[in-house]
Amino acid sequence: MVDPPADVIAPHRPLRVAVLVKQIPVFEDMVLGPDGRMVRDGIDLHMNDYCRRAVAKGTEVARASGGTVTVLTLGPPSAENVCREAILYGVDGGIHICDEEFAGSDTWATAKALACALEQFGPFDLVMMGRNSVDADTGQVPPQLAELLGLPFATGVRHFSLHGDRLELRLEHDDEWVDAAVELPAVVSCAERLCDPCKIKDPAAWATVDGSLIQAVSAAELGSGPWGQAASPTSVGPVHMIDVQRSRVMLAGTLDEQIDQAMAILADRGALVGSAKPEPALVPEGSLGDADGAAIGVLVEPGRERVSRELLGAAAELAADMGGWVAALGSGLGDPDEDLGPWGADEQIDIAHGPRGRAPVEEDAAAAMTAWAADAQPWAVLAPGTAWGREVASRMAASLGAGLTGDAVGLQIDDQGKMIAMKPAFGGWLVAEIGCSSPVQMATVRPGVLPLPRPNSGRPPARRRSLASPDRSRLEITRRYRDDDSDELATASVVIGVGQGVEPADYPKLEKHRAAIGAALCATRKVTDYGWMPRARQVGITGHSISPHLYFAIGMSGKFNHTVGVRNAGTVVGINPDPDAPLWEVADIGIVGDWAEVFDALIPRLAEAQGG
Repeated sequence: MVDPPADVIAPHRPLRVAVLVKQIPVFEDMVLGPDGRMVRDGIDLHMNDYCRRAVAKGTEVARASGGTVTVLTLGPPSAENVCREAILYGVDGGIHICDEEFAGSDTWATAKALACALEQFGPFDLVMMGRNSVDADTGQVPPQLAELLGLPFATGVRHFSLHGDRLELRLEHDDEWVDAAVELPAVVSCAERLCDPCKIKDPAAWATVDGSLIQAVSAAELGSGPWGQAASPTSVGPVHMIDVQRSRVMLAGTLDEQIDQAMAILADRGALVGSAKPEPALVPEGSLGDADGAAIGVLVEPGRERVSRELLGAAAELAADMGGWVAALGSGLGDPDEDLGPWGADEQIDIAHGPRGRAPVEEDAAAAMTAWAADAQPWAVLAPGTAWGREVASRMAASLGAGLTGDAVGLQIDDQGKMIAMKPAFGGWLVAEIGCSSPVQMATVRPGVLPLPRPNSGRPPARRRSLASPDRSRLEITRRYRDDDSDELATASVVIGVGQGVEPADYPKLEKHRAAIGAALCATRKVTDYGWMPRARQVGITGHSISPHLYFAIGMSGKFNHTVGVRNAGTVVGINPDPDAPLWEVADIGIVGDWAEVFDALIPRLAEAQGG
């Protein structure tokens, strides 16, 4: 990573800052009711982790400018506590949007209510939010809100400088860093490491806050609606609790005896063939792109070839089932040598550079794609579940009033011919079936969860055309660069998870072991905090969720914040010298010992088994 810029806050006038926060259940206390919905009564609730950074930075900006900072939340009566905590931290006052009419709000309905409140109590110079909520992990509300307010948006702010009315930001996007600038007013979402969080977790202290500083706002005060479920273009179908049972087999004996036992168990579980992947399915035959059937749009992110091909293959399968065709839309698709027809596209639409010759930023790409969708009225639109895909799809959904399911891990068609997206939540503890009532159905899809298809050379070349980009240039991108490839982690069959118990001096040895079995590396938050691995390798509550065939946990105690991110792993092998480590509760195979000694004996056996 390039050296980070120095954070500076030098406004030239008092600013009105709004900070939007969300109250969520604590993971460990999560319970589902008989209706399949979250039970919130009687369980521990707290402020969303990312929102805590927005409160802290928003308060700092307001104080430096001599202005004011207001916290807003939408939620049941208990959500007033997040306003109280923010006020204890230094926020001037709170607005609690609370009414039974808001029950069942999806991200679009939530953004609509928040936008109405901001317009009613504003104007605000700066609107700050968390990048996403760790319970749902969609990241949709911030860009949807920006679209409804007609404001520029920057997501994942890691470094923050304000010079007059100009924000200069370093943004954390998946495995990419983006340097950008924008003029106020603007909406920004905060990354986890932007600053130290607001954190006053004492209910007794909350009770001391002057209640007159918090204004309750009802649905009627915001307008005639509709609100809540009635305004939500998505609806939740059956919700499934994913109850992962680990074998928790603790090995005993000499090291050689334990390695023999581990190999036998791995063979019995089918975990030794994790690197052998079945032949992917061939992309279905396509139409000519001008049939009577409806289109399925696929948003193609520049530089994300693999996930684009995953989405095109899935779209082609859906199109074959419902008699439609596939349109691929993205910047840079005008290259005559780049034909997406074999990968599933019937039509290839290039979002052309604007009048000043610059590639369209997310807001401008979304505007062009929205114009296409308003005219074509596609049956569905699919986008990658990346920072780029979330903003573009969210802005489109807000403009179209379309239902958008975030971070889907599966797609299917129901008996009524509607798309059903499988949406995980709470680090994979839950999977819900989400449907859309809107004419255009939308979903962002988690990279790596759909199979990479085989290209079909028998398909006709994709027809080509282009769309103009508005090039409003409200967000100025000065640089994009990557220090890692998160696609590798998302698609790896074997992953080694590394905690702070592995010294950086031992990473060369670890690298040899990793290469011997074709594994990818991931890390706990502490490891990425120390800079020992890139942020894109972080797995857990505020990192990625992964599902490798075989997962090794080394140098870590096994705390929930990390292990929730590997709940969907096929087989978990834990290695730790502490016989009482929490790791054993979430492992199928436990080996008490030094990771380096165990790997020296185990990895050659695994490599031999894979080769055989």
